Amino acid sequence: MKTAVQEVFSDLEKLHPNLLNVYTTEGKFFINHFHKYLAVEKEQMMDAFVECWKANMPDGFECKLSADEYYNQTYKSEQ
Repeated sequence: MKTAVQEVFSDLEKLHPNLLNVYTTEGKFFINHFHKYLAVEKEQMMDAFVECWKANMPDGFECKLSADEYYNQTYKSEQ
């Protein structure tokens, strides 16, 4: 599964194959922003995972999966 940020940059790459060329000013701009936006999105997803866990599990239960593990298992393989 891809995140929304991954989808946007994937679509950009398909529409404009040279846009993400790391040797151009525009490419460097987009790649730097991609990583910035991806980090923000990851943090938001991990926070949501934790909040959902807290809201839906009775006291005394422990989650066997950390928020970071959840993110990596769900989205990391798509990058």
